[in-house]
Amino acid sequence: MKGTNLFLKIFTILVFLFLYSPIIVMVVFSFNESKSIGVFTNFSLRWYEKVINNPEVWKALFNSFWVGAVVTIVSLILGLMMAMAVTRYNFSGKSILESLILIPVIIPEIAEALSLLIMYIFLNIPLGPVTVIIGHVAFCISYVTIVMRARMAGYDRSIEEAARTLGANEFQTFFKITLPTLYPAILAAGLLAFTLSFDDLIKTLFTTGPGFKTLPLVVWSSAARGGVSPELNSLSSFALSISFLFAVFRLRVERRLER
Repeated sequence: MKGTNLFLKIFTILVFLFLYSPIIVMVVFSFNESKSIGVFTNFSLRWYEKVINNPEVWKALFNSFWVGAVVTIVSLILGLMMAMAVTRYNFSGKSILESLILIPVIIPEIAEALSLLIMYIFLNIPLGPVTVIIGHVAFCISYVTIVMRARMAGYDRSIEEAARTLGANEFQTFFKITLPTLYPAILAAGLLAFTLSFDDLIKTLFTTGPGFKTLPLVVWSSAARGGVSPELNSLSSFALSISFLFAVFRLRVERRLER
């Protein structure tokens, strides 16, 4: 038994090293004073200063935030409606709708991004922020619906029936009973949708127009222009730190809601 536990501990450590050692190396070399990416010379913040003083980075960060906010709101509204439809009602084509909800999660992201681009070209829709938002919503809805559906599967509708018996109409019941009860799932789904939109590169790359960049696009453009460099390491670490903060915030909120 002790030998098995030791093996599992070693295996777990090796898995974590495999997953996170590239990130650790990237962060460490982002503080390298030299331009060389293979040899660490002295500790320096020069590359972070260069990133922070770059207006393109802040513009892209702002774009990522407001696009993520819009995508989150739209995805929550549509995802909640779809989750309620497949959970509460029986109708023809329900199984087809349930399968369609899972497709964006299953199919390769590159295929979905390319299909969106083809649709925009066919419909003669100019690429820009709107097409990016549509592309992000197209796959965030599925994640929101899955999270909301899991929460609603164990939802006790007798509370709503009691509210209606006491004289509440459908709107009052929805906003005063249903939404507060589903609040933990709504918050979790919203944070997930925002994180997915904020970090997305492939769909943004295929659906954006000239002059509109998000933070992942700036990182990708920097890598495409100059390859791997200390500045790219610092830029990637900067983007990683923001995503990490979102993840920590999401976990803290979910734990508080579970108490």
